[in-house]
This record gives sequence, structure tokens and C-alpha cells, in this order.
Amino acid sequence: MIRLRTIGFTSALVCIAALPLHAVGQAYPAKPIRILVGFPAGGPTDIVSRTIAPKMSEGLAQPILVDNRGGAGGVIATEQAAKSPADGYTLLMGTIGGIAVAMSLVPNRGYDTLRDLAPVTQAVTVTNLLVVHPSVPARNVKELLAIAREKPGRLNYASSGNGTVTHLAGELFKLMGKVDITHVPFKGGAPALTALISGEVDLSYENSLVVTPHVKAGKVKALAVTGSKRSRLMPELPTISESGLPGYDASGWYGLFVPTATPKAIIARLNQEAVKALRMQDVVRTLSSQGAEPVGNTPEEFGAFVKAEIEKWSNLVKVAKMKMD
Repeated sequence: MIRLRTIGFTSALVCIAALPLHAVGQAYPAKPIRILVGFPAGGPTDIVSRTIAPKMSEGLAQPILVDNRGGAGGVIATEQAAKSPADGYTLLMGTIGGIAVAMSLVPNRGYDTLRDLAPVTQAVTVTNLLVVHPSVPARNVKELLAIAREKPGRLNYASSGNGTVTHLAGELFKLMGKVDITHVPFKGGAPALTALISGEVDLSYENSLVVTPHVKAGKVKALAVTGSKRSRLMPELPTISESGLPGYDASGWYGLFVPTATPKAIIARLNQEAVKALRMQDVVRTLSSQGAEPVGNTPEEFGAFVKAEIEKWSNLVKVAKMKMD
């Protein structure tokens, strides 16, 4: 009789101990969530984040706030995310710069991507456009290369920061084209584009999310697409690869991350809501119309992709002898 009571009491304790875990899982999220964005408002990373945040918010039944922490090509926001509590209330919209390139370009970044951050899902793939100020006489990539070779160091290009995809695109162009073009880093895509439109810089590799309207308005000239495929927005625009630099490919991407110790159940819930948002027709239309291709994959698939990107761009950093400007 005593043994039966002991067993019953022990079983009861097990059930009681399990209740809080179940309750916590059911309760998430119990307060607002924030998505850290490593660039100023108005830039492409910000646009993607603000497009999917309201949709995820509906599914999670909590407000999702976009928190812009610009600087250092996304490294500042990435470090902050890596050091945040692993409770599912701080997400990062990571980019190729802060997530992949910084691993080899920024020695004192304060985090290790593979150790400190857990992938949730890739949000989009974005192709940039090689654009020039109207004062630059080049009408295509070959003419731009000719001008750069004739006047080494005279041309300059804007990027959204050290280690960003726009920086990588510029250095890859210089390396493959054997030209000398000065790098001018800015604290985000929006100020870089402003500098281009004003004529402060000669050219840039701007994100198609934000530059397309300015191309159509004649404020800048588009010469080529930086990715391996032509843009659906401008199918008549050739790729850099087919315009004189065969094999050139510098595509950008954004994806959601959380601190690495975040419970798998929470990561799965965030993945579910993010993927659902990325597949909504109005979201697909909004992002696709601006040159971003929605992805939405599993944490495992995104993790494998991130590892490959870290290796790919670390090779460019070494070969091009890239340094922080």
C-alpha cells in the first residue's frame, strides 16, 4: 500500500513538473517581439522586415517591432542579437555582410555566426543592379571598364557598409575587371543611394528593392544585374557576367536568426509563421515587384546555406585582400 502511494505521489510530481514547460510552450509569445535590422529605415533590409513583420504578427498574436540599429555593415545589430536573451523575443534580419562576410573581414566583431546564432529561415534572395550617376558617360559594362582603366582611381563607388553585398560586388568587379575604383562605404543602403543620386559618388551596386524607381525616373542609369540571372523587373538588362565579366555573381540575401540557445520549439514556431508570411500572395507580389525573391526554407536548409556562404566569401576577402576602410 505504501509503495503504491509512493508511486502515485512520484507520478503526480512528474506531471506537475511537466506543467510549467507545457504552459511556457503554449504561452509563447506572451509579449511583443522585435526584429533587429542592421541598417537605417528605408533601406532594402528594412523594407523586407517591415513587409513580413505584420503578417508574422497576425499569426503570433503579438506586435512585432522593427528595431533599426545601423552601422558597421550590419555587424552592430548582429552582435546585439547574438548577445540577447535566447527567449524568442529578439530576432535578427541578418544579411550576407554581418552573417557571412564579417566572419573573415571583421576580426573584433564580438560574435561567431555559427556558434552564437541559430537560423530560422531565409527570407529572400535579392539581386542588385550596377548603376551609375547620369554624368558617367558609360552605357554598358564594357564602356565603364574602359573608363576605369583609362583613369585608375578616379571613379568611386558607394556601398551600404564594409562587408555588405554592395561592398563585395564592388570588390569582385574590381578584381575580375582588373580596375582601380575607390570604395566609399556608407551606413546603409539609403544614404549610399542618396550619395549616388546627388553625384557624390559615380556608381554603386544598389539593391533593386530601392533603386528601380530611381532608374525609371532617370535619376540613375542601370548598366547590368549583379546576379547570375536577369531581373524579372528589367528583363532587358543584361547581367554583368554576360556583359564582359563571365562568371561574375554577387547576389544578396536576408534571413531571420535568433540567439543559438533559443528553444527548438520556439524556433519551429517562428519558422512556421515566417514561411507562412513569405508565401502569402500579397507579400510575394510586394517583394517580387521590387526585385526580391521570397524563399522560406527550414532552419536546417538555411543553416547549410549560411555555412556555404561563409566559405565562399571568405575566399574573396583573402584573394581581393579586402580590408575595413
